[in-house]
Amino acid sequence: HLGGPTTFFLVWLATFKLLLFSFNQGPLAQSPPNILHFISLASLPISLNNNISKTKPKWLFLLKVLIFPFIIHAYNYTQNLHPYFILLLYCCHMYLGIELVLALTAIPVQTLLGFDLQPQFDEPYLSTSLQDFWGRRWNLMVTGILRPSVFHPVYRISLPFVGPSCSLSTAVLATFLVSGLMHELIYYYLTRAPPTWEVTCFFVLHGVCTAAEMAVKRVMLRRGWRLHGVVSTVLVLAFLAATGRWLFFPQLLRNGVDKKAIEECATLVNFVKSKLPLHLLTFSLF
Repeated sequence: HLGGPTTFFLVWLATFKLLLFSFNQGPLAQSPPNILHFISLASLPISLNNNISKTKPKWLFLLKVLIFPFIIHAYNYTQNLHPYFILLLYCCHMYLGIELVLALTAIPVQTLLGFDLQPQFDEPYLSTSLQDFWGRRWNLMVTGILRPSVFHPVYRISLPFVGPSCSLSTAVLATFLVSGLMHELIYYYLTRAPPTWEVTCFFVLHGVCTAAEMAVKRVMLRRGWRLHGVVSTVLVLAFLAATGRWLFFPQLLRNGVDKKAIEECATLVNFVKSKLPLHLLTFSLF
């Protein structure tokens, strides 16, 4: 829980932010003329908010904080649980763990430096398409970095040669490929094992499917066809879970990262419980 975020913050995001800054683009180019602000924006997964965004209810974040310990506790009964339910636990753990880590990183910076920061996630479990999930809801800091550093340059370079439609697909595939390679690097720091390229294949597969989905959606919308939102959300989440089980999680599971992460989370949960007043602890148990 320290190695993974540190790699994500410094090896991936900070490097790409500095690359964009060298071309006078990205969040660092918008940084106030203050070295502390510059270092904070460079080394942490935060970006200044230049748009008026809807404020999420505070109870929703609190609910996620309360759900997380129950997920950790459920791992004690994995021998009695169906493999699909365990997969659901892994998916929820991954989402809530990342969102809480990023939020806990951003809140002190927002409080101390007075930044108005962009949200990290936008309820990805409500996604109605892969494009909606990856482009508008999941880990928006990464999306905001990959779009100007990979997507836009590839689109502009390929546009004169293959036209708008193929350029769009090429840019999508290039973006997912870069994301896969950077995840491969994060996996190396987590496992200290040689790359197996499974997580790269996961993102390349999602890039191909997202590009195909965008092409199909253009045809469907022209003909007035549209899936119901509930149906499309179920299909998207099922596809993410199935491909995650196939390509995203195996390398982590083989190298025991899941067990280490669960032990760390359990230790943290027990530490927090030991510090709670007795009446609050009793309430939480019942």
